[in-house]
Amino acid sequence: MKDLGKALSNIAYIGQLGLSLIMPLLLMMLLCWVLTSKAGLGDWVYIPGFILGIGAGFMTAYRFYQEQEKKSKTKDGKKSSTGTAFNRHH
Repeated sequence: MKDLGKALSNIAYIGQLGLSLIMPLLLMMLLCWVLTSKAGLGDWVYIPGFILGIGAGFMTAYRFYQEQEKKSKTKDGKKSSTGTAFNRHH
């Protein structure tokens, strides 16, 4: 049962990572569509919108990855490096 929970958790993480990659791109394309249809801008708006959407998606996915790595390190019992402590007693 423990393995099933871990497998479902990993599937959820993969789904979240996929959404983190695609949603900024879709939102930027929606914004570009609104700018071209309502504001009368040219189709050139899609090029910077696509580039910004891809960049935002990868930054969001990278932050998600960093957060998951941080959680997995603290779950394994390893201490995260928060700084130097000078209170060791030998």
